[in-house]
Amino acid sequence: MAIERIMGLFVTNEEEYSLYRAGMTPILHDFGGAFGYDFKVSDVLISKTKDPINRVFTIEFPSKAVMDAFFSDPQYLKIQQAHFAKSVSYKTVIGIHEVS
Repeated sequence: MAIERIMGLFVTNEEEYSLYRAGMTPILHDFGGAFGYDFKVSDVLISKTKDPINRVFTIEFPSKAVMDAFFSDPQYLKIQQAHFAKSVSYKTVIGIHEVS
């Protein structure tokens, strides 16, 4: 069963975030993953977190094991360390579920 992770972020530096996405997307594809949806949001009407959110997206993987392998991959971690911390102030996992 494929896995879809729904994420909310508070992106504070669009340029650095674009560099992060450009660097990590080929690695994501190598793992068989992909983005499903991607939204820039201006108003959050209800939230379970106090953290602000201005970006919501889904990211899909063939399985949970593949998702875990992707997020622990040394190449991915190098890109994350170089750009993610400089561009995102808050990260919220909204949900993870199986998709067919």
